[in-house]
Amino acid sequence: MGQSDIAAPSIAGTSQRNPGGGKWHRWQRTIALGVVVLGLVGIVLAALAREALLPRSALTVAVPSNPFAPARPALTQAEEAYARGLWKIHDDVKLGAVRMTFAGLAYKAGEIGRTTLKARVDAARDVYARAEIRARALEPPPSLRRVHADYLAAIRLYRQSAVEMAKLAADGREQHLLAAYPLSETASKKLLEVGDVLWPGEYVPN
Repeated sequence: MGQSDIAAPSIAGTSQRNPGGGKWHRWQRTIALGVVVLGLVGIVLAALAREALLPRSALTVAVPSNPFAPARPALTQAEEAYARGLWKIHDDVKLGAVRMTFAGLAYKAGEIGRTTLKARVDAARDVYARAEIRARALEPPPSLRRVHADYLAAIRLYRQSAVEMAKLAADGREQHLLAAYPLSETASKKLLEVGDVLWPGEYVPN
């Protein structure tokens, strides 16, 4: 039997034995993309909720989760100055992440088209670009250089994620959402790790 005989649809062919196979695969992709978008929403909202509940006038020493663990030392004057400077940038980065995440969610829900998606993603990418310039202008003390590098890495990951989502707006291939997800997820985790160092427990710079 030749290749054409195998590929040709017939009553006894593979297409007849597996009706609706293509439709099932489309449903699988849709479910996977939905999980991706909801996962991003969960990460971003968890970070926002945690920070929204932090009192602005709290002490600079975090309350340890383990009551027998030694208290984390307070930030030095140089460290606190850096933390306050980065906080102003951090607000913009979080806002950009929220907007980009919900742009993907709105697109999957059919509320916006590719043109609107691209406009929203481009706006978030501009936020990240400006934030990176401002963050690079900060001078971290030696004790926070690793934290500073991690924060810059997070911004770059968000920018790369935005690039992937912009590709979806260009060609309509939803695989770009799957490619964007791990980039944004890693960036969000890095932001949480930086926050645990600079703004732990009750402490949030005013």
